[in-house]
Amino acid sequence: MTAATDRARIFELAALLLTYPDDELLGAAGELRAAAARVTDETVRGQLGEFLDWLLTVSPIEAQRHYVRTFDLRRRSGLYLTYYLHGDTRKRGMALLMLKQRYRAHGLRLAGGELPDLLPVVLEFAAAVGPGDGEAPLRQHRKGVELLRSALAESGSPYRLLLEAVCAVLPELTDADRAAVAALAVDGPPVETVGLDSLGLGPDLHALAPYPACSPSEAPR
Repeated sequence: MTAATDRARIFELAALLLTYPDDELLGAAGELRAAAARVTDETVRGQLGEFLDWLLTVSPIEAQRHYVRTFDLRRRSGLYLTYYLHGDTRKRGMALLMLKQRYRAHGLRLAGGELPDLLPVVLEFAAAVGPGDGEAPLRQHRKGVELLRSALAESGSPYRLLLEAVCAVLPELTDADRAAVAALAVDGPPVETVGLDSLGLGPDLHALAPYPACSPSEAPR
């Protein structure tokens, strides 16, 4: 497996690049390319470089529109990992609660209204805390990461390169995992909304499915 220091670099950069491409992000071209160049895994370095070639070549408005179309308007390629396995069910509420507790144990506090299963947050935690506890949420939600990667590949989004880079340094899927991913891709997540409010997570969860239509100027930063 790729060395822990290299995985941390990859997770940190992928987390940043999976956020909304605002002026601050797009204005950091030199720093982003330098960060990608420090990745020692040649394949992953190439994937990150190819993504940056796209992101820093298209117009800002096109990058922003693509982000909104990809992550905010398509439930099949949302960035909230627990949704892929649990849908809007009590199991998802428990999974979110467990993530919050893990983050708190390591001193991480989420921004107001931010859900703990947002992929950039999960990646930042993995980069900051490292192997073991830090990477555990990524391993636990490996199927969700794979479903997102598959959806991005199917749609031809350049963001597939970031998910391919992340998956390249995660443990391989088992045969059982592949079968579960294939079933979820066909059937979708379970549907049941009873019990979420009792965990204090209901309103946030209901707001995610389906994603509300919005213009690029209204997209969450």
